[in-house]
Amino acid sequence: MTMRLRSWGKLLAAPLLRDDAASQIVEFAVALPLLAVFVVGIFDFSGAFTVKQKLTNAAREGARAAAAGPANDLTNPTTSTGIPASVTDAFWVVDNYLYSEQLNDCGLSTAVGTVSRLTWTYSATGNGCPGNGVKLIIDRGCVTQSVGVTTVNVVGTCVNIKYSYQWRFQSVITLLVPATYQGITDLSASAAALNEN
Repeated sequence: MTMRLRSWGKLLAAPLLRDDAASQIVEFAVALPLLAVFVVGIFDFSGAFTVKQKLTNAAREGARAAAAGPANDLTNPTTSTGIPASVTDAFWVVDNYLYSEQLNDCGLSTAVGTVSRLTWTYSATGNGCPGNGVKLIIDRGCVTQSVGVTTVNVVGTCVNIKYSYQWRFQSVITLLVPATYQGITDLSASAAALNEN
């Protein structure tokens, strides 16, 4: 009789042991944080890449605008601010490009530039900008080397932009690995153009 009860017990318990409906919920609960990290990471890194491309385009357009301007205004600025028109043109081209691409200019439009020889530097950290905000450097006397049959120094205009990018990835990665991660990165872009005049 005891033998029969044990056999019946095994027969009744066997379907319960084979039921795996709850395992899918457990697998989903384990995989969901990892999936969330991947999705947010993809969006965040693609967003950073897009901002980097926009900054590169802004720097290129600013360098073109300054390089197309006359170089004779560098020694005798004709504007009331004392900043050469070619530098002012590059500044406004970069600022308007940031605005048109819906990037926060951090109040760059009201920034006052500092000059060191032929280099003008503008910095802004307002309008809710993270980290260091934005820094714009316009160098009208940027010397690069042109390598051909002979090496020649060429004077052009270089525009550099540093822009603080706020990562959203940090808030999600802490679900898997609790630690402190850098939440802000300075993206930089630069461009050069040969002075035409």
